[in-house]
Amino acid sequence: MAVNAKKAAIYALVAFAVYVIITDPEKAADYVQVGFEGISEAASAIGDFMTWLANGGK
Repeated sequence: MAVNAKKAAIYALVAFAVYVIITDPEKAADYVQVGFEGISEAASAIGDFMTWLANGGK
């Protein structure tokens, strides 16, 4: 039962993404840009943390 619910949720999410892309491509592009900026900032923060660790936590 849980697998079917998970599949339904994934299909709904994909359908919503396709709907947004078709109806408002500019807003969809903004969403993608925000997502990549978040990923980039997270990767930068992890890099800063690892550098801090490599320097002995100073």
